[in-house]
Amino acid sequence: MIEHRLIERMIAVMDRHRNDIENGTSPDNALLDAIVDFLRTYADRCHHGKEEDLLFTALKSKPMTPDMVMAMDRLIDDHARSRALVRRLGESNARSRGGDASATGDITEAIAGLVSIYPDHIRREDKEFFPAAMKYLTKEESDVMLSEFREFDRKLIHEKYVAVVEGAEKR
Repeated sequence: MIEHRLIERMIAVMDRHRNDIENGTSPDNALLDAIVDFLRTYADRCHHGKEEDLLFTALKSKPMTPDMVMAMDRLIDDHARSRALVRRLGESNARSRGGDASATGDITEAIAGLVSIYPDHIRREDKEFFPAAMKYLTKEESDVMLSEFREFDRKLIHEKYVAVVEGAEKR
């Protein structure tokens, strides 16, 4: 849940920038690049990755209630929708950088979609899903999962920058 606080801060930045664009400011392509990188790396690969690869996988082996299964499926759907919106934001930003004025509307629509998804998603995780999910795990399973979360984070920085170097080598 600590990661949610940082994501919320970025969502606030995004919402302010969307408002600025809607009030006539040109899109800040460098800021949008940073937003897309943050959402892809931190929010999706790091945060959603731990949920999907570790927590949800562990929960799927438990006899969850139908409501809990539906809640988890909805969270997974939110992740997929946010990935699609981030992809759209990145593509629209690239078009904007290339001088395509029509990209501005796509940028603000993608940001609006993300700003709409995340607060409710985070609220459901923090207030409903995570507390309920912890009841399915023993103390030992929770401790192991926290250790796996730390290892996941440790490996992520290497994964990201190996990809950066490999991409640079292909240029």
